[in-house]
Amino acid sequence: MQGESGERVVEAVHGRHQCIPDPGYVRELAQDLRSQYTLEGLQELYGRFRDGYGLDASMRRVILSALARSCGAGLRVEPGAVFKHPETFEIGEGVFIGSQAFIQGRFDGCCKIGDYVWIGPQSYFDARDLVLGDHVGWGPGAKVLGSTHTAVPIDVPIIQTDLVIKPVRVEDWADIGTGAVLLPGVTVGKGAIVGAGAVVTHDVPAFSKVAGVPAKVIGWRDERQAQARG
Repeated sequence: MQGESGERVVEAVHGRHQCIPDPGYVRELAQDLRSQYTLEGLQELYGRFRDGYGLDASMRRVILSALARSCGAGLRVEPGAVFKHPETFEIGEGVFIGSQAFIQGRFDGCCKIGDYVWIGPQSYFDARDLVLGDHVGWGPGAKVLGSTHTAVPIDVPIIQTDLVIKPVRVEDWADIGTGAVLLPGVTVGKGAIVGAGAVVTHDVPAFSKVAGVPAKVIGWRDERQAQARG
């Protein structure tokens, strides 16, 4: 459908597709690799297939399945995606990870990615304590910062001070705009929209629309909510 301004409305693709069970060889090969390689060996093996298409794409899916704590069917990993401590990842089904995305876990951390999550190219995740709910859309270049230095004592470089890791939560159905940044400790509520380039410093209410630096509520997705909140 095309309006007078030239805009078109077309059906969503990733958000509506049905996840097809993986071929049997995917699970079998992932289990075989897990039994034969150390974590370091699997990550080195992933590097050999990181940037290509075709067979490389299939191998990225298999190797990340072998590395992750758990992984659902239908995973798609585009060229150039990089992972640190993927052994702490729990990945749902039907997940898409775009080109050159970087997901940085921590050896004692937790990163959960829900079902049918779409992660755009060149995204960055400080995923040491991160949960993305089901059907989350993550715009290209958007970022999560999950930790910060204490900056004390003052007589040493900040980079030498302790890290404080704070949980970041993005609830089901939320959509994060291109180039947005989520700071440590925030929760984005269910079905909320975070505008492109926004910097989220505080929790975002469910089904709200936020934008700006720092991000502020600029509207609600439901007229009844808007009226109720005055």
